[in-house]
Amino acid sequence: MPALQCLHTFALAAQCQQLLTIEDAEQLHDVDFSQPFCVLGEGSNTIFTAPYQGSVLLIANKGLVIEEDSDAWLLHCEAGENWHQLVQQSLALAMPGLENLALIPGTVGAAPVQNIGAYGVELAQFVDYVQGFDIAERCFRNLSAKECEFGYRDSIFKHALKERFIITRVGLRLPKAWQANTSYGPLQALHQPTAQQIFEQVVAVRQSKLPDPYQLANSGSFFKNPILTRQHVSKLRQSYADMPCYDVDSQHQKVAAGWLIEQAGLKGYHIGDIAVHDKQALVLVNRGAGTAEQLMAMIKHIQQTIVAQFGIALEHEVRLLGAQGEIHVEAENESA
Repeated sequence: MPALQCLHTFALAAQCQQLLTIEDAEQLHDVDFSQPFCVLGEGSNTIFTAPYQGSVLLIANKGLVIEEDSDAWLLHCEAGENWHQLVQQSLALAMPGLENLALIPGTVGAAPVQNIGAYGVELAQFVDYVQGFDIAERCFRNLSAKECEFGYRDSIFKHALKERFIITRVGLRLPKAWQANTSYGPLQALHQPTAQQIFEQVVAVRQSKLPDPYQLANSGSFFKNPILTRQHVSKLRQSYADMPCYDVDSQHQKVAAGWLIEQAGLKGYHIGDIAVHDKQALVLVNRGAGTAEQLMAMIKHIQQTIVAQFGIALEHEVRLLGAQGEIHVEAENESA
């Protein structure tokens, strides 16, 4: 059975029945989708927790075509391209816009699934279309940004099109009327920055907080920042006046999951070789010999601790794959 440990950045020992590397999207016509399968990019947001009883499709098609009109640049990017390298390349070509999303690990094709975001910017702001292989229709089709149903770390690819649509290309529209977004945290200190300066600050902050997965195995931010009603936030702030929160809409605010975990005294906490990172509590790390059992125990312990202290149910942002497919771990139980 092909080994998967080196194909996901959390690096748990795991195998699959079959590994198929897709270097040309046309290969998808020949895949037997009647058998269990999962799609993988660089494995930075996926953890295999058991031997996977199916095929893993490794998306590795490459290429970038750039078009220009009077208002914007349109980037047609193949799904197997590295996201951070695309950000670098766009800035090198004097096409700003993606700088706040620098150093987010993973592929271009994985980015819309998660609707990746950081420092006040989300991918959805730039998506023109997403192209993919429709498994039921056995053909390629384009979805508009609206059809992708983007939300906070969410999209149609996690719901109605899950296991029905394989992203093969992403079209990004970068407006020429660029405006710096320095609304978030450590970027607020920048005064009239260039896009390159924002890029460099984002990279510096991420490198200072987040461990390099190729030096210390991890999957980046492990839990979603919970979105709460303003009443819930107001009540919590009576006890935790310095709790960071961010407006979502008139009724809701987002609070920092890493702050909650740190306040609960869990920074540096470990179960076997699975640990809460000592510099950023939102990150779980595998110190070398971690097991799936230790990881599951850690997730449940964190969730139950946060529920007990704050009344907040944390959801894991990272995709967990069991033997038969995706699994979800909740504070009290684990459900397929």
